[in-house]
Amino acid sequence: MPGQPITNALTIDVEDYFQVSALAPYIPRELWDSRECRVERNVERILLMLDEGQTRATFFTLGWVAERYPQLVRRIVAGGHELASHGYGHQRASDLSEAEFSADIGAAKKLLEDISGEEVKGYRAPSFSIGEANLWAFDCLERAGYRYSSSIYPIRHDHYGMPDAPRFAHRVRAGLLELPVTTLRYFDRNWPASGGGYFRLLPYPLSRWLLAKVNQRDRQPAIFYFHPWEIDADQPRVTGISAKTRFRHYVNLRHTEGRIKRLLGDFRWGRMDEIFLGPAAPPLTVN
Repeated sequence: MPGQPITNALTIDVEDYFQVSALAPYIPRELWDSRECRVERNVERILLMLDEGQTRATFFTLGWVAERYPQLVRRIVAGGHELASHGYGHQRASDLSEAEFSADIGAAKKLLEDISGEEVKGYRAPSFSIGEANLWAFDCLERAGYRYSSSIYPIRHDHYGMPDAPRFAHRVRAGLLELPVTTLRYFDRNWPASGGGYFRLLPYPLSRWLLAKVNQRDRQPAIFYFHPWEIDADQPRVTGISAKTRFRHYVNLRHTEGRIKRLLGDFRWGRMDEIFLGPAAPPLTVN
């Protein structure tokens, strides 16, 4: 109803610092197991923060992480949060064939469900890597039994983005919704308003204004995301990376946790499935 606070979706992409797509040229996949894993301790900090803020969220979790830390997956579910899929091995959908992508999302879904005992309804592609060139990925997701995807970022970016895609929830297949992360339409352009590096770079009042504007003007729930490594200022530094990658990955890590705590107090938050698949789901955008 008009005037009521909108419940926004808080999402966490559960991956470790060395699995970030931008660092892939510097950290071979075969060396992941030799790296210091920090994802478990960081997710535990997030779970404590959410518990203190009486907030429930959606955790898009890598199968690679779940396989090594099954107890962490169970703690996420026990805390009342939604468990969703981030694929198995953090490979961009745009780098995989249709068969490879199907195998990846199927393996991740089965693994997460076997560990948690819960249905996995949602999927988010690493680096928002579903776009015009691989819309067949939605067919794969529907066949695998997913009910929604949150894999499109309707902005222009050098690594991802589909700026002409609908900004809000819409149906991409008969049984599959796409729930794009949040942008604000301003001066005939979509501006990022949903977290990640932008949240670390921009002043917090501006991030808060962007989200509030979507709630007030568009009367739509926002979808915000962050990663466990973004609250970990003491993570090992990766050497030899470009200045651009170094800035994007490490900017303002020491301030992120405090900003997220402010965000929890400034807005109402909930799980993706309860917001978008429940009886009070917002109306869909018509393509």
